[in-house]
Amino acid sequence: MLRVLTLSTLFPHQQQPTLGLFVERQSRGLAAREDVELEVVSAVGLPVWPLSLHPHYAPLAALPERETWKDLTVHRPRFRVWPGIGGSGAARRMADALLPVLRRIRERFPFDVIDAEFFWPDGPAAVRLGAALGVPVSIKARGADIHHWTMQPGIGEQIVAAGRAADGLLAVSAALKADMVAIGMPAEKIRVHHTGVDLERFRPLDRAAAKAALGVSGPLLVSAGHLIARKGQKLAIGALASLPEATLMLVGDGPDRAALERRAAEADVAGRVRFLGVRPHEELPALLAAADVTVLPSASEGLANVWVESLACGTPVVTTDVGGAPDVIDRPEAGRLVPREPAAIAAAVAELLAEPPDQEVVRAKAARFSWDANRDALFAHLSGLVRR
Repeated sequence: MLRVLTLSTLFPHQQQPTLGLFVERQSRGLAAREDVELEVVSAVGLPVWPLSLHPHYAPLAALPERETWKDLTVHRPRFRVWPGIGGSGAARRMADALLPVLRRIRERFPFDVIDAEFFWPDGPAAVRLGAALGVPVSIKARGADIHHWTMQPGIGEQIVAAGRAADGLLAVSAALKADMVAIGMPAEKIRVHHTGVDLERFRPLDRAAAKAALGVSGPLLVSAGHLIARKGQKLAIGALASLPEATLMLVGDGPDRAALERRAAEADVAGRVRFLGVRPHEELPALLAAADVTVLPSASEGLANVWVESLACGTPVVTTDVGGAPDVIDRPEAGRLVPREPAAIAAAVAELLAEPPDQEVVRAKAARFSWDANRDALFAHLSGLVRR
């Protein structure tokens, strides 16, 4: 029996049910094996009172400290954060707060390995906890934790040190593994671990009928992701000016929403851009299957789940040559890799609209990204760390 403690600040909860869904799905898949027991620790960062009353934090303070989330036991211990300052100390404070909690958990649930699902602050905290408890540690890199957080003063050094100290490392793509090695992490510790996709839920539909259900008659583009500059929704809006019949649906929310609404008005395409906000993940398959093209011109990615989910729905992807994109978009039927420029995005979309690839041919590219393969690879990786 392999007993796994999954450590992840990215995990769904009542206030953000779509946060870290990929971690939830991966954890549930691993826990479903008969030879695995798994519990999740998803630490909640809260500031001191009265800052904890701020609308961003107040809902988090109300979360239960332990609950059954779907079929998983999830612990939500608190640790101190200091908004605007002291970011580099988050991993240490998290580890200090979690150590007594993990000791109590281990009395009842003697876990064999700590599986950290993001590099900041989870990774350095996991290394501290593993050393204190005498259990091996794995850390998974997903993209922004390497490309963004390693650039932050006082944090990048901790991430690299944690990567060197961990017993094993995972990367969502070969390109991300190369980036980890380039900043000083040992290549021999890193295993590429692709995401999965639910091929039953994400599948092709009658596109015309799916569009009609959304009230769309012409070409439909969908972009799903946090509304931030790195995801490139501004560029997708800019491309729409050269695609006069197309509608763009933006799934997600974030700090750039107001700026993106202004950009749509300035480009005179506001009537063809729909801001859907955060939607339940259950709605995403129908949206992606209705789309003619999924557009995500990111500045950086590890391996975006939405790329694979879109392909599983038979919808080609236009994105940039970043991270694992060349592994996924590796033939014309799967989509296009383009520069981060509205004109290049528009040209690629126009090509795909002019000669739409067969939906089943597009879907075939997603077949290797199964949750079964993800589960079994993770089991082999973690079991190997325990056997050492």
